[in-house]
Amino acid sequence: MEGQNSKKMKILCLHGFRTSGSFLNKQISKWDPSLFDQFDLVFPDGKFPAGGKSDIEGIFPPPYFEWFQFNKEFTEYTNLEECISYLCEYITTNGPFDGLLGFSQGATLSALLMGYQTQGKVLKEHPPMKLFVSISGSKFRDPSICEVAYKDIIKVKSVHFIGEKDWLKLPSEELATAFDNPLIIRHPQGHTVPRLDEVATTQVRNWIKEVLHSTCDVSDGNHEEIKGEKTLEVKDSKLEEAISACQG
Repeated sequence: MEGQNSKKMKILCLHGFRTSGSFLNKQISKWDPSLFDQFDLVFPDGKFPAGGKSDIEGIFPPPYFEWFQFNKEFTEYTNLEECISYLCEYITTNGPFDGLLGFSQGATLSALLMGYQTQGKVLKEHPPMKLFVSISGSKFRDPSICEVAYKDIIKVKSVHFIGEKDWLKLPSEELATAFDNPLIIRHPQGHTVPRLDEVATTQVRNWIKEVLHSTCDVSDGNHEEIKGEKTLEVKDSKLEEAISACQG
């Protein structure tokens, strides 16, 4: 999916917990390829090797990675600052990037970077990010992080995919409130990159057009949400089951 056209918007795509950039690439490949015509997608691996069993072992080949570690309550984090430094250096060296896309831990981390950049904490010399795609993302819960990252509304065009059966449904909805006029697309699945039906694909395509035409000021228009009871196609295959079950 990575393009050679320098005019394309360059997007950094961050994978979920204990998976890999290649796996996120596979997850995203279930979407209509035409959605990515205007983008150059980059899929790096996490900073640290997986510190435990991956949910995709035996389904998708290793190695597996994680961006940082955390406790069960997601209130304490290990190696987070090192991860942020690593990503800022990666973005500076390989960019500039126009936006971020992330799944689960990758989406949570992407939103944090955007909030920190808005507050002038990181990426001070890098151009402001223009777009954000969150799939099962959430906010950090450490008050010292929240007071900085989500202090003000993040004025970046964003689309948030939220699953009705996702254990991160409520945290994903909370993350969406941190952004100005977010587009929310709901699907009936769980913690996964969902397949998109025709309606959802059209919404994403229209959102992309809006981003391309206006990357500085967020539109004042209201976005229509896809209702949670909508049925999206899921293939009956071992790989699809693994992707749907992936916990991060």
